Amino acid sequence: MSTSAVQMLVAATTEFLCRHAPFDRMEPEALTFLVERLKLAYYPKDTQIVTPEMGVVTTFHILQRGKVLARQSGDLNVLDYSTMTLGPGEGFPIGSVTAQRASTNSYVALDDVFCYELAASDFLELMRQSSVFNLHCTQYIVSLLNQSRQQLQVQFAQRAAEQQTMNSPLTTIIKSVPISVSPESTIRKVIETMANGNIGSIVVVDNENRPIGIFTQSDVLKRIVLPGVSLEEPIFTVMSATPQTLPVSANAYDAALAMATYGVRHVLVVDEGDRLQGVISERDLFTLQRVGLRQIRQSIDGSADTDMLRQAASDVRQLALNMLAQGVGAEQLTQFISALNDTLTRRVVQLNLDRHDLGGIEWAWLSFGSEGRDEQTFSTDQDNGIVYLCPDGMAHEQTRMRLLDFARDVNSDLDKVGFPLCKGNIMASNPELCLTLEQWEQKFAAWVRTPEPMALLNGSIFFDFRTLFGKFSLAHGLRQTLFDLVRGNPLFLRMMAENALSVQPPLGKIRDFITDADPEHPGSIDLKKFGARLFIDAARIFALAQGVPNTNTVQRLKLAGVKMKVATHEVASIIEGFSFIQAMRLRHQHLEQERGRPGDNFVRPDQLNELERRILKESFRQARKLQQRLKLDYQV
Repeated sequence: MSTSAVQMLVAATTEFLCRHAPFDRMEPEALTFLVERLKLAYYPKDTQIVTPEMGVVTTFHILQRGKVLARQSGDLNVLDYSTMTLGPGEGFPIGSVTAQRASTNSYVALDDVFCYELAASDFLELMRQSSVFNLHCTQYIVSLLNQSRQQLQVQFAQRAAEQQTMNSPLTTIIKSVPISVSPESTIRKVIETMANGNIGSIVVVDNENRPIGIFTQSDVLKRIVLPGVSLEEPIFTVMSATPQTLPVSANAYDAALAMATYGVRHVLVVDEGDRLQGVISERDLFTLQRVGLRQIRQSIDGSADTDMLRQAASDVRQLALNMLAQGVGAEQLTQFISALNDTLTRRVVQLNLDRHDLGGIEWAWLSFGSEGRDEQTFSTDQDNGIVYLCPDGMAHEQTRMRLLDFARDVNSDLDKVGFPLCKGNIMASNPELCLTLEQWEQKFAAWVRTPEPMALLNGSIFFDFRTLFGKFSLAHGLRQTLFDLVRGNPLFLRMMAENALSVQPPLGKIRDFITDADPEHPGSIDLKKFGARLFIDAARIFALAQGVPNTNTVQRLKLAGVKMKVATHEVASIIEGFSFIQAMRLRHQHLEQERGRPGDNFVRPDQLNELERRILKESFRQARKLQQRLKLDYQV
């Protein structure tokens, strides 16, 4: 072959590889090494390219044209998929070549196929030369997701212009050495120090420089002037004890979430020995966001009516958009949205408590569904209820009517703020969901002991409960009752597993995706029903079985995974798959709302770029792994 012909082949191969991950980011020297050693092979339709019977795999294949069906041989393993379809740019069999063993899958040409082939020895050398390729082979979905987040940041770059990233380490935000005082310092000395340094807060530390309190300008009026406290008193008598701290490894998002969750304006940064390293204020985070946390918190806490709260809810969505544009992960973003929505809900509850007399009643406002799991997206309605204890000497019906009147007003105001009324009437104003602790326990017991279809559906909604306001111990007692019921009724978990397996990941054996499950949305996939739900349902079952009290899906997977002795990297891949689907939902809902349409969960795979399609396919495979685990654990 002439030199020019060889150069043309090399150029064509390079151009093809650079359209696909991870080769598009591979180091130039490593890419040259790869291209020079690839050979193009042809396999007619139905040819078995790799099988377990062929022994130790000696060749790594990169699909250049056509499609290949990967089918697992022998008994199903809990951490493997049964079948999947590979398309151009995808390599196989990565695990077998890396481990220098026989393949556990059979790879068959679905049509006429062309593959680039690389000798196993060159594959191992390429892993040594290229950190990009090594990461891709050892942490496949993590590698792809890193690229996807970069694409997302580019896509929203204009929206996020002039904003620093919320992933900024706190060490880069700290502006100066923190000023601190001892707990025995007089109030007078502390105020003088603050005035001379023109600072709004000062940290109180022990003799090892570990923070034990914080004092701010706003404390002067309410803690010193109005009560008439002597300026010669020690500062520890008026400081705010046990301030919120974060490690130096945390980032701006972590600080923002802490401020939103606990309603504070300062977070202290500490090292491994809990020694003070810096102070992060809301003002420091303002520069990172067009919509400031302080404005949102102040507008929520100071809101006197639903009109003001409606604007605050709009600000929450704008702030979440800024974070989405900056590449903040879906897990953190949904928790952040939920935390601020929690604050909105609590303010609505507080405003209505001024108009309703609930004195003498022990009660709690419960959230269910996505809010109960800390997983709210841009499109969310209400799912709530009330649990209470009937006071001695007070008529039960009278107590219930007072709570229902209160709940109706809260539900109505939440609707005005931007949380639509639940079409399924899963709201505290529904008499079926405003119950005493004993009645809730009886309801849960009936569902667990008689796992009929409706009971299973109710379990999937109401078992993800969390207290937003009121007496938190009521919900704690209800959860302990739930765990006791489940332990005594193993059939219930088996039926829940069977119900969870009734919906399968939309992966086709020939096509990449099945997009015709909903006739009203042809060509689309419902990422809530056929994506996020698969992870949520499995995590709920594992949590109930293992006695994990957390309701958040990621936390359930992590904590249950430890108890079930699932490898950490396998749990991480499953979580990454779930997080990507959540991120796709968030982005789609935002874009739909920008176009004046109500945000939904229907995404068209043909409108995704190649990287997103590949990650989505891998995310669905992770859901399939979870379902295989359910099948084996509960023999469904």
